Amino acid sequence: MTNMKKFSVFILFFLLLFLLGGCGAAQEPAQVAATTLPVYDFTLRLCQGTPITVTRLVTEQVSCLHDYSLNVRQVKAAEAAQTIVISGAGLEEFLEDILPDAGTIDASQGIDLIGADETHEHGHEDAHEGHHHEVDPHIWLSPVNAKAMARNICGGLSQKYPEYAETFDTNLEALLSALDALQAYGEDTLAALSCRELITFHDGFAYFAGAFDLTILEAIEEESGSEASARELIHLIEEVEHHRLPAIFTEKSGSVSAAAVIARETGANVYALDMAMAGDSYFAAMYHNIDTIKEALQ
Repeated sequence: MTNMKKFSVFILFFLLLFLLGGCGAAQEPAQVAATTLPVYDFTLRLCQGTPITVTRLVTEQVSCLHDYSLNVRQVKAAEAAQTIVISGAGLEEFLEDILPDAGTIDASQGIDLIGADETHEHGHEDAHEGHHHEVDPHIWLSPVNAKAMARNICGGLSQKYPEYAETFDTNLEALLSALDALQAYGEDTLAALSCRELITFHDGFAYFAGAFDLTILEAIEEESGSEASARELIHLIEEVEHHRLPAIFTEKSGSVSAAAVIARETGANVYALDMAMAGDSYFAAMYHNIDTIKEALQ
């Protein structure tokens, strides 16, 4: 073999090594999966400026996950992730079989939780027996809780990927400022409401009410096949009339049948609130809720 041929073989060998190394490097960025919109939104913002990729598992328009099951795409995404960020507080029971203990960041750590029985008095306990949460897991509907969630996620990411800790911290400050602005907007917008009492057709808005000094009189957990009974409808109609409520509130993805009956009997308007669990933006959902409450109860 001539020197020129030896040199060509040598070059080809190192080019092959370089290409193989490049393929390996392309797979290096960490894969993080987040369950629902709030933790996905927070995690994505915290990872800006890093090569970490963030995937959202639950993309459907859902308001509760008690009967949820993963499809093939979601299972593959969860299995491919090095880290899974969960909202916590029992929300992701459907993930228990595939969650890696060492690769999970629980955003609910240290947050004071509301007991499920504190969120409503006349919900469908019999119809929903077996899948009620012991605590209300919808913690992100309070911007103060959302700040705690963001800090928990940031701390978890920094432990797992310390090389990006400084970037996470910088992004956290921007995220906390955005959540402070959200809280301030809600307090200012809802400060002068003529009515501060709500009847909702989902039992997940207690944290939102607490964040903005609202009172939930009744929270009915109504689903297809387990609508409010005649007795409950009579009670709710009496509550609307007694408190002179100008509006009642359904959930964006929930049933509206009982609300329509109550509206027809009382003249109250019906508005839809967003659980901020699905959709495109946590912040858009929260600002929508604040503006909707203002329009309904001003």
